[in-house]
Amino acid sequence: MKTKLALAAVLAALALTACAKKEEAATAVDAAATDAAAAATDAAAVATDAAAVATDAAVDATAAAATDAAAVATDAAAAATDAAAAATTAVEEAKK
Repeated sequence: MKTKLALAAVLAALALTACAKKEEAATAVDAAATDAAAAATDAAAVATDAAAVATDAAVDATAAAATDAAAVATDAAAAATDAAAAATTAVEEAKK
């Protein structure tokens, strides 16, 4: 009888030890998940900052391209004005 009681006590001790180890493992998994979530949040913040910089660069590039296009259009308008003036002069010379 004492042997059975001792054996039951040993089995109970082993069962409690196993349960304690499972709780420690669960705590470690929770800590790792929390760390991973924090790292993902930090990465999202960095990505957001990078997107803002890229947007600013795109706006600057678009403004520069629009300025260049306006300069080309101005030059074309000036050339058209010069051509019209030359045509007017040619017509007046032809009338003489």
